[in-house]
Amino acid sequence: MREIALHQVDAFASRAFEGNPAAVCILDAWLPDSLMQAIAAENNLAETAFAVGQGAAYGLRWFTPQVEVALCGHATLATAHVLFNDLGVDAEELRFETQSGELRVSRAGEGRLRMDFPAVPNEPIPEPAGLAAALGASLLAVHRGRYLMCELESAATVARLAPDFGLLAKIPHNVMVTAAGEGPYDFVSRFFALPVGIAEDPVTGSAHCELAPFWAKRLGKTRLAARQLSARGGDVSCTLNGDRVELEGSAVTVLRGSLLLPD
Repeated sequence: MREIALHQVDAFASRAFEGNPAAVCILDAWLPDSLMQAIAAENNLAETAFAVGQGAAYGLRWFTPQVEVALCGHATLATAHVLFNDLGVDAEELRFETQSGELRVSRAGEGRLRMDFPAVPNEPIPEPAGLAAALGASLLAVHRGRYLMCELESAATVARLAPDFGLLAKIPHNVMVTAAGEGPYDFVSRFFALPVGIAEDPVTGSAHCELAPFWAKRLGKTRLAARQLSARGGDVSCTLNGDRVELEGSAVTVLRGSLLLPD
């Protein structure tokens, strides 16, 4: 019987039971893909992150309960939190080699972490058939980048949105909805990922790689405060630097244990 340390972290959260939970496994060597997928299915969280490396440099992969994905912001934040805070890595910055290129995470002070990701541009497209009906709202505009981005009338519209997930499952793309924010927030959003088996993702770091450039251009500013309006909710601080986006947030470890693997 083999044991692997398992951490569960609430990312983009300053206290437990908020933000987006992710499982993190720091490995000595890569496990077979099928085993990592089985572990992710067993964890049954939106993402399980697996990292292999030492010091400040790691390979990093992410699995939903159904598939491996090319980028996951909240599980990257969770992994960096485990390395910095639970395992005591003595570095100011971590480097992760991923399917989406090199990602960097640094300490931002006051327990926060700053992630450096590629910005994702998007373009306006005609409204796909059935999308408004699936979301149950009128759409001001639809854009396509890595995901479908639907602009809604107001933050209140985003908050009260109640999609028909049966209809939304017929849309072959991850879908995010967004609107201008209120109070301290420049913009708000929600994220639905039926193609990878996730009805609603609580807080989606990778989505902000696309949302931040859009709202930076719309609002004429490069530093933005964002709120994802899921039931758990979470805050993301965004800074646009040319073709890169810095995403800043906090994380909290809520579980430490061991995963027992058969020989």
